[in-house]
Amino acid sequence: MRRAYARCRRTAAVHGRTYYLATRLLSAGQRPAVHALYAFARMVDDIVDGPALRQAPAAVLDSVELALRTAWSPPSVTTPPAPPRSCATTSLDSPRPGALPAEFDEIAPALTDTVTRFAIDPRHFWTFLDSMRMDAPGSPLFRNRYPTMAALDEYMRGSAAAIGLQLLPVLGTVVPRAAAEPAAAALGNAFQLTNFLRDIGEDLDRDRIYLPADELAAFGVGEELLVYCHRTRSTDRRVRRALAHLIAVNRHLYRRAYPGIALLSPRVRPGIRTAATVYAAILDRIEDNGYDVFARRAVVPSHRRLRLAAGAALR
Repeated sequence: MRRAYARCRRTAAVHGRTYYLATRLLSAGQRPAVHALYAFARMVDDIVDGPALRQAPAAVLDSVELALRTAWSPPSVTTPPAPPRSCATTSLDSPRPGALPAEFDEIAPALTDTVTRFAIDPRHFWTFLDSMRMDAPGSPLFRNRYPTMAALDEYMRGSAAAIGLQLLPVLGTVVPRAAAEPAAAALGNAFQLTNFLRDIGEDLDRDRIYLPADELAAFGVGEELLVYCHRTRSTDRRVRRALAHLIAVNRHLYRRAYPGIALLSPRVRPGIRTAATVYAAILDRIEDNGYDVFARRAVVPSHRRLRLAAGAALR
């Protein structure tokens, strides 16, 4: 178990610098659980987007879900656990579950311990995995374009909001958990939309657009223009206006989420406030760069991250 938690901590430290910084403000009992949840989400993301996939990602996601459902089924249950949604809806010709990634066995003990100790609802993991299937070619849920914000919200319900709901039992609340869930979901969505705005070029390289097509079209922006800007590493004025609008939408999500921080246990508020403050600062960097998201990646410098973290902790 110690090795599993140590593996999760290393993953968080290497790949999730902003979140890892925020976890330093949590209690010693909470940090390992947050690292375990992060490491699992990172592993699943690598299944879909890893540089050297040897199997169909949809099949591997099915294996992960089946393994978790089996491990988390009560001992008294004699019927087999429900199959993943994609397994239940695919035809006989669809891919069967694939081999589990090596990382699964390394982090699974820590993840299972975290879910058990903090009584996290497993349904949040099934929702998360369904959103990851939307990224996985070969899955019946696959999609790489989102016509409306409602369609994008459906994706973010699993890819982002579900992560916030997984974390909530670990963080603890001063109100009934259900009362804090809307703000936790909003903060997850705010983080996710920030990623989408920062990583437009990287997503285009994967043949994905995580921005609502109808809202882009309102500013005269279509897929061809985005591809042109990415190819020429330039930002058209129409794209700048669209990004300014979507940044405003993103900031509204943060405003909806911020009051929810006061509903969390006092001990964890500085850490979550730090994560929210530092991540929202990415939007400032995009603006400071003249909305140039194609030629450079908006990054909050380390010294600024530390300064924001200190300010959030003091508040």
